[in-house]
Amino acid sequence: MHPSEQPSLEPTDDCGQFLSSMCVILAPMLDTSARLLSLLSLLGARPTWSGAALAERLEVDTRTVRRDIDRLRALGYPVRSTPGVGGGYRLGAGAEMPPLLLDEEEAVAVAVGLRTAASVGVTGIEETSVRALAKLEQVLPAHLRRRVGAIGSATVPFPSSGPTVDLEVLSAIATACRDHERLRFPYEGHDGAASRRLVEPHRLVHSGRRWYLVAWDRQREDWRTFRVDRIRARPQPDRRFLPREPPEPDIAAYVARGISAIRDRHQAVVLLRAPIAEAAPRVPAGAGTLEALDEHSCVLRVGSDWLGWLVAFVVEIGLDFEVLEPPELVRRIGELAARLARASAGRAP
Repeated sequence: MHPSEQPSLEPTDDCGQFLSSMCVILAPMLDTSARLLSLLSLLGARPTWSGAALAERLEVDTRTVRRDIDRLRALGYPVRSTPGVGGGYRLGAGAEMPPLLLDEEEAVAVAVGLRTAASVGVTGIEETSVRALAKLEQVLPAHLRRRVGAIGSATVPFPSSGPTVDLEVLSAIATACRDHERLRFPYEGHDGAASRRLVEPHRLVHSGRRWYLVAWDRQREDWRTFRVDRIRARPQPDRRFLPREPPEPDIAAYVARGISAIRDRHQAVVLLRAPIAEAAPRVPAGAGTLEALDEHSCVLRVGSDWLGWLVAFVVEIGLDFEVLEPPELVRRIGELAARLARASAGRAP
C-alpha cells in the first residue's frame, strides 16, 4: 500500500468535532461531580448550613445548591432541610450507610483507631476492624497509606489476656443509658456468687483493660459498679426511669476509687499543700485521684498492696504533704525519714 493510502492516525475533522463535542458535554459533568464532593464535605464539617452560605463557599447560586442537594438525595445521602430564619441544610442519618468523606487527618485517625481496636477488650472487634481498615487503606492516597503503614509497622501491641465483652452487650447497655431504661441481667460477683440485678444504668467507663457499668441498683437502693464481662447474658430492657443525680460528677474517678478499694489493701488519703492545678500534672492518670480542698491545697486518694510503693509515690510527687490516713503509712514514712537521715549524716550537702 502506498504511504499516501495508509490510514491516517490523525483525527479526521469529523473525529475532532466528536471529541470536542464530548469535552463540551463531559466538562460540566466533571465540574458537577467535583462540586457534589465539595458540597458533601461541607455538610459533614458542621451541623447546619444555610443555602446562601453553601452557595458562597461553592461559588454558585442558591438554585444550583438546591439542585445539587437533590442530586445527593438521589444518591442516598439523607440531607435534611429546615425552612425559615435559622433554617438550612444538614446531613442526617439514613436507612443505609452512604460513603463518607474524610479529610487527611480524619482518615489517619480512623486508620490508627482501627489498628488499635483489639486493645479495647470487645469480642470479635479485631476481625471487624481488620476488614474496615482494608477497605479504608484501599482508597487512601499513597502518602497517607505510607503514614498509616509507618504507624502500624512501628507499633507493637501490648499483649493482653484479660476478659472481653460482647459488642451486643455493650450496645444494649449504651442504648439503655441513653434512653433511661432499666436493665435486667444475671451477674457474677468477684466472689463467684450469682445474682439477678435490676438497675438504672448511668454510664459505661472503660479503664483501658476492662469495661464497667455505673448504675443505681434497685434491690440494694444504692449506686453500684458492675464489670461488664461478668454480665452473663444480654441485658433486657425494662420500663423507663427518671435519671438520678450521679454519685459524683467525675464518674471515671468514682470508678477508679471503687476499683482501688477492692484491689488494693492499703488506701491512703494525703493532703497536698498545693493547688490542684499544680498537683494534677504530677499525678499520673489512673495512679490516684485528686480533689480540690481550697485554692492552696488538695486531697490525694491512692491505693496499693505495697506500703513501700505508697511511700515512694507520695514523696516523689515533690510537694509538701501530710498523710491523713492510714496510720501505718505515717509510721512507715517516719521510719524511712530516720533511715535517710542516718544514711546522709556527716555527708556534705
